[in-house]
Amino acid sequence: MFTKLKWILGILMVFVLILGTNLIDRDSFSRMRDSVVTIYEDRLIASDIIFDVSQILHEKELALAIGDTSQYSSTISEQTFELQTLIDRYDHTHLTDDEQVVWRRVKSSISTLLETEESLVSSKFEKPNAARNQINKIQEHLETLAKIQIVEGERQKNISEDVIDTVELFTHIEIYMLVFLALAVQVIILARMK
Repeated sequence: MFTKLKWILGILMVFVLILGTNLIDRDSFSRMRDSVVTIYEDRLIASDIIFDVSQILHEKELALAIGDTSQYSSTISEQTFELQTLIDRYDHTHLTDDEQVVWRRVKSSISTLLETEESLVSSKFEKPNAARNQINKIQEHLETLAKIQIVEGERQKNISEDVIDTVELFTHIEIYMLVFLALAVQVIILARMK
């Protein structure tokens, strides 16, 4: 009788241990998945900011191309404020190492553009090519950032899929082990009764 009780308690302990581990693993991987989703959302937010900055630059480019100096002059302060707001928003997203390097270049180029615009307005738009060149340079950096967003978003998606696949595999293994242990307990109980 005492031997049977030891076997049952031993198997039940293993059963509870596996069940507890399974629940802990599920919770951990669920939190990790949520974290990956958040990172992916940062990719989307960053892409939206890149798009908004690009739109402002296109407006500047268009005003320079058609020679609308009054429009260009009147929107500089508003666009500068918008650009600063977008820069602050982008700084608060999760940045990879490569992304940080390119983002520093974008911020530096935007600062240079703003200085160039001040000179352009004070010189009555005598040399608009410097501003155009700076806008083109920023656009190139933004294209690089956009590509980074796609690569990072896909990488994060693949990580989450791998983790989910691993969790499912371990969950199935643990369930099979639990079924085996439950059957073993039943066999032990029935065998000892006879």
